[in-house]
Amino acid sequence: MRIEKNIVSHAVLLLCLSISALIIFMPVLIVFFTSLKTAEELTVENFGFFPKYWRFENFRIALGKADWGRYYFNSGFVTVTAVLGSLVLNSLAGYSFARLQFKGRDLIFIFFLIGIMIPPQSIIIPQFIIMKSIPLAGGNDLFGSGGRGWLNTYAALIIPELSGSFGIFLCRQFYLGFPRSLDEAARIDGASQLKVFLRIYLPLSGPVLATLTILKTVHMWNNFFYPLIMTTGNEMQTVQLALANFRGENLTRWEIMTAAAFISILPILAVFLAAQKYYIQGIVSAGIKG
Repeated sequence: MRIEKNIVSHAVLLLCLSISALIIFMPVLIVFFTSLKTAEELTVENFGFFPKYWRFENFRIALGKADWGRYYFNSGFVTVTAVLGSLVLNSLAGYSFARLQFKGRDLIFIFFLIGIMIPPQSIIIPQFIIMKSIPLAGGNDLFGSGGRGWLNTYAALIIPELSGSFGIFLCRQFYLGFPRSLDEAARIDGASQLKVFLRIYLPLSGPVLATLTILKTVHMWNNFFYPLIMTTGNEMQTVQLALANFRGENLTRWEIMTAAAFISILPILAVFLAAQKYYIQGIVSAGIKG
């Protein structure tokens, strides 16, 4: 009797989880099926969930409407570089705040937490001025004037994203859960602080680094506002900027636009599916700790 109850409870749980997953994934399915329809099927009179004619050539048309190779390279290079840099800097900073004792540590960390609360749109003007005023870059003189600085370059898109308050907070909370005995044993063996981090903490950081990778990748790949301000040339456009322009050129071709949108989300799906088994573990492990 008890075994039958367990089977029924597991079946109900599996059914509920399957329904929840389907609901969450439904927008992606709608985009995919819409991208395979004809223009006539998108009218109110002929609208249906599934396409009547599976027009895979919509993807060929979408790929031929823009220089997607260049846009994918820009987004991919910026995303990969920023993610790798943020993993290094955020993990080191999080370890420092969690394990090292130095003057003003808690006060500095509070300022980092304040940074989480500041909307990025509110500081875009100072960031623009800083990027434009980089000395000896983009035609600027020693005082940062006369040229464009780092504007319309990979440096402007990558360097400000190499670290962040939330990433540091996430890593700090994760490292606070480690027992102090690990540090003490390593210090007794003569290990430096950097070696303690590299030999003990870093190999055990898979969950939090995978979580940070997913969150940072989604942020960088989907970032629209910041590249819109910092880039001007077509050769520096990212996928999201190109998709916005593409939508303007094909305002009435919704099936082509959704095909382009579906193409743009494939890298995000790939990253999430590759690291999703660590995602929940990392979030739980990095929960609020004293």
